[in-house]
Amino acid sequence: MSKLVTIYGGSGFVGRYIARRMAKDGWRVRVATRVPDENLYVRTYGEVGQVEPVACNIRDEASVEAAMLGADAVINCVGILAAFRKNSFDSVHVEGAERVARLAAAAGIEKMVHISAIGADAQAEAEYSRTKAAGEAAVLRHVPNAVILRPSVVFGPEDNFFNRFASMSRFGPVLNIIGADTKFQPVYVDDVAKAAVAGVTDAAPGIYELGGPDVASFRDWMRLMLRIVRRDGKLIYDMPKGIANLMAGTFGVIQKISFGNIDAPLTRDQIKNLAHDNVVSDGAQGFAELGIEPIAAGSVLPEYLWRYRPTGQFETLKESADNLKV
Repeated sequence: MSKLVTIYGGSGFVGRYIARRMAKDGWRVRVATRVPDENLYVRTYGEVGQVEPVACNIRDEASVEAAMLGADAVINCVGILAAFRKNSFDSVHVEGAERVARLAAAAGIEKMVHISAIGADAQAEAEYSRTKAAGEAAVLRHVPNAVILRPSVVFGPEDNFFNRFASMSRFGPVLNIIGADTKFQPVYVDDVAKAAVAGVTDAAPGIYELGGPDVASFRDWMRLMLRIVRRDGKLIYDMPKGIANLMAGTFGVIQKISFGNIDAPLTRDQIKNLAHDNVVSDGAQGFAELGIEPIAAGSVLPEYLWRYRPTGQFETLKESADNLKV
């Protein structure tokens, strides 16, 4: 019988690519997700019955344990970018990660991959980065031979980075960003999935930092995005930290009074993170040690950002017609 892997957060952006890769490699895949009925599409990632969503909340001990019953490996992809109510950074990044690792160890599951993030640091100013580091430490206490993956900003068709700013670029003459000089090393989501598969098959235990082949400032990544969506005449404005914090505070109040129905698009913790480069550390293990050659962002972004062009899918036809007139 094929081996079974449980993927916590397997219906999320990164998790769904991992689920697809694991199914392609012949594994039976159990996708642990809070609302299985809303994520039935994961079944299409494999043969009939090969991929199955199951109900699980990483904050709930019993559901986490039930989801890994009979599993040969576990992968934890659960993470949040902003905390709200019960989904705090501690409850998800630390307690949730510790729960998965502890129960996996108790069940005798030796293969575990944990998705963390570049910048995880116990001394970091941002709570996001501190709790990512604490989650890694908790995992390694229970599963010392775990594989921990630290991706930079992850891009792909469903990402919340390039899609978000491309959408913003449709309105007004200015694109507002924070931390324009901060460096990023975006990594393709399917490359992260390949790394996760390696983590439960043949990768050596340890921490791997995952970044794409290109490093550039936030400003330069936005310039590339604007060229792709044919809006490169826009001004990129680096918003002062004081104004950004004021806006983040206002967004936080709106989120609270709306009982979470309106998500805050910016938080003060995210502003703290944006003050630090998000690139692979010197000497860190990465894709090379996993035998993976990462894909450049410039070769993938046009495949899904075209919809933000002034005339969407017809923009290239319009450009061709304009060239014929010359």
